[in-house]
Amino acid sequence: MATDTFVRAITHRSANGQNNERMEFLGDSVLGLIITTELYRQMPRASEGYLSRLRASLVNENTLAQLSADLALGDFLRLGPGELKSGGFRRKSILADALEALIGCIYLEQGLEKSELFVLGIFKEKLANLPSEDALKDPKSRLQEFLQSRGHDIPDYELMGVEGEAHRQTFTAECRISV
Repeated sequence: MATDTFVRAITHRSANGQNNERMEFLGDSVLGLIITTELYRQMPRASEGYLSRLRASLVNENTLAQLSADLALGDFLRLGPGELKSGGFRRKSILADALEALIGCIYLEQGLEKSELFVLGIFKEKLANLPSEDALKDPKSRLQEFLQSRGHDIPDYELMGVEGEAHRQTFTAECRISV
């Protein structure tokens, strides 16, 4: 792997100069393609909706940050002074982005086949223990399906309140069920 490409893959934008944002963009698509293809192969009878929820359960910030931490990728990140001081090498978003950038780097330098080997290797355990379709449904959907399966109407929902900053709001709702 070319050293300058790898260095760019582990360089956060806070470090100034060339950084991993474009490679992260590419890696995100490569990762999505590989995981989508593997799910399609593994689950020939699964519905499109279930496959989409499975992919979302695998390709998300929490999972990518965990896999990045498992690889100790944070130890190699090049961060600016502010991010370094604030512990950016442990921040989920930075770890997840760095893993996507690394996947993009592998794709650029070694192609899709090597990228697939890497991705399937780090996702091996997760792909072997996929959640059931019901486990991936949100609580509201599960409740509605439960009620409908027993011949009841879907609940009425009323928003009771919203708290917190715009980017981190908490909603309180009331759910009324007629039985």
